[in-house]
Amino acid sequence: MARRYDSRTTIFSPEGRLYQIEYAMEAISHAGTVIGILAKDGVVLAAEKRVTSKLLDRAEASGEKIFTLNSNVVAGVAGITADANSLVNYARMAAQRHLFSFDEDIPVEQLAQKLCDLKQGYTQYGGLRPFGVSLLYAGHDPHHGFQLYHSDPSGNYSGWKATCIGANNGTAQSLLKQDYKDGMGLWEPAPKPAEGEPGAEGEPSKYGAVELAARVLSKTLDATTLDSEKVEFAIITLDRKTDLPKPRIFKPEEIDRLLAKYELGKPSDETPGTGTATPAAVAAGSQGERMDVS
Repeated sequence: MARRYDSRTTIFSPEGRLYQIEYAMEAISHAGTVIGILAKDGVVLAAEKRVTSKLLDRAEASGEKIFTLNSNVVAGVAGITADANSLVNYARMAAQRHLFSFDEDIPVEQLAQKLCDLKQGYTQYGGLRPFGVSLLYAGHDPHHGFQLYHSDPSGNYSGWKATCIGANNGTAQSLLKQDYKDGMGLWEPAPKPAEGEPGAEGEPSKYGAVELAARVLSKTLDATTLDSEKVEFAIITLDRKTDLPKPRIFKPEEIDRLLAKYELGKPSDETPGTGTATPAAVAAGSQGERMDVS
């Protein structure tokens, strides 16, 4: 029955479904995992890289899953990489047009809404197909502080405290529900609530947002250990001097040090130059299947 109604994006089935959108979401469910966690002092994105090879130039191939959209927004993508590149370029242009017109960074939700307006149009007009990609937007603006949004091929978007897209997202969501605590920082766990306050009866927070993202990602991947060839990390915080948003995509050596600190990476004798480093030292560093699905 579905085959009679899935040849056009604009044709509803008798059950009221748009099959092409569902197929696009299915493509995303087979893509590399991306996890986003909102903390009181920033937002972290952690992503699985599917395209790995010893022949890849790691410096040139580092931008597979996480991209800077503007000086106040970074995004993680899951799905067809070519579609993601098109949407990333559109978002960057939209952010620069807003900066040119109003002399201020675009609000995070407004940028997410602009991309969703474009994606919704591709579900409504003939001769087009939906974008086969979902995005997590991590950003900051003066109106609502730090924010984390998710958008899908239908054009819907929603705000989250912690969420996951891509393969094994159900498992990751369950782990996040168990371990996420309101008030956690990027590097420090949430303080235990005083007696009588909401959440005082539950388990105390164990991890900061960065460590939680790393641990959840390690449990959703098939690999026994993580390294910079398999994952990407990015955070967005406020600069202590200027109080402006400061996005930062981790370099490969920083990722290896971070994973070694949390005992999730290869032993130091297997990873040249890894060593150990405190989370604060990593935070203080410098300011990054199918072949078409990442």
